[in-house]
Amino acid sequence: MAINFDKALGIHAHALQARVQRSEILASNLANVDTPGYLARDYDFKAAMADVESMFSQSNNSHFPTQTMESLYRVPYQPSKDGNTSELGVEQANFNKNAMDFQSSLTFLNMKISGLQKVIDGR
Repeated sequence: MAINFDKALGIHAHALQARVQRSEILASNLANVDTPGYLARDYDFKAAMADVESMFSQSNNSHFPTQTMESLYRVPYQPSKDGNTSELGVEQANFNKNAMDFQSSLTFLNMKISGLQKVIDGR
């Protein structure tokens, strides 16, 4: 009997991939904090995971395509004169929260994999 890894690992593998994409967007925002006219971007992680969940419930496919998250522009708390919408404190907080969420997703994925390993080993 073959193991369907998408069903065995659940949404955690997709969440991990989405966190990586979000960290790239947030890192770009941090790198461009002082760039005039730069527009900070982000995406709705909950909506992205809802899409993945609906794919799980509607599809019998064994593999789901890799999705690229649609990034949205962020409205700044304090507008700047140069038109830059990236704010250092906000971007740092979002990046750190995303890093902690990435670690949580990685921990859940690791627990799933170790559980599968125990089943395969017969423990």
